[in-house]
Amino acid sequence: MKQRTISGEIRFTGVGLHTGTTNQMTLCPAPEGSGICFQRTDIPGEPVMKALADHVASTERSTVLIREQIRVGTPEHLLAAFFGMGVDNVLVKLSGPEVPILDGSAYPFAIAIKDTGVREQKAERVCYNLHHPVYYTDKSSGTMVEVVPAGSFSARVILDFDSGVIGKQEFVFDQGMDFLAEIARSRTFVFLDDVLSLIKKGLIRGGDLDNALVIADKDQSEEDTAILRAIFKRPGLKLQRGYLNDPALHFPNECARHKMMDLLGDLFLAGRRFNASVTAYKPGHAANTAVALMISDQIKKNSYDT
Repeated sequence: MKQRTISGEIRFTGVGLHTGTTNQMTLCPAPEGSGICFQRTDIPGEPVMKALADHVASTERSTVLIREQIRVGTPEHLLAAFFGMGVDNVLVKLSGPEVPILDGSAYPFAIAIKDTGVREQKAERVCYNLHHPVYYTDKSSGTMVEVVPAGSFSARVILDFDSGVIGKQEFVFDQGMDFLAEIARSRTFVFLDDVLSLIKKGLIRGGDLDNALVIADKDQSEEDTAILRAIFKRPGLKLQRGYLNDPALHFPNECARHKMMDLLGDLFLAGRRFNASVTAYKPGHAANTAVALMISDQIKKNSYDT
């Protein structure tokens, strides 16, 4: 199979989930072999950083890439769209420090790529065959990720929340799946109980009910209820248990599908597509990107075996 890039420029404008600032983003066709690169057009000299696990600097509630003066926050949904839509080479021009969150899913990116078109390039796409299994375990969170050699790429995500709303969910992805139909629309999610603490940390400044699933599984005090209504700009919002969004869900297991999206986007930071079977139990950005780095290191050590 040949490498692919997009057929033309694609433009987006939107707020960053965590910074709350409005940024312009332009996706541009890129030469074969260039991979996914981010260019900060607001920084003198317009420096460029390749989207690689080596540049992961933070993983609290999103992935953040930093190299020297370049910072790019929340790239995972965009990267998942590139992975799922079969795109290898793109230059992403960004006017600020964070990729726009848009509706909290990868759908706006994926459908724009479909509408614009994907162009085949001359060079072959090199898909790495994993030589050795990769394992990640975090005892504090219970997270476990296992990546074993296989003839093609597949992934299984298992969520197990102590929540009467989400509970246990699973989702399985393989290369024959329609990313646009099955994964792209799944939105990021947050528990209502975590919203105030995240805001105090300076996070989710751009979050609202239009770009995230908000899950209420505990009763809130009258004081917190008033604050949350003000944050969401919904004075009449009822904080009953369940999903506060309307409509509530695109899929019964939307949370598991979104975690799959995050996993695919973060693993794309390995720098190359690879063949393996991935099982991720209670995954998060820290686990995903650590695994991507281990796979990247393995690719570098075995760069002549594909």
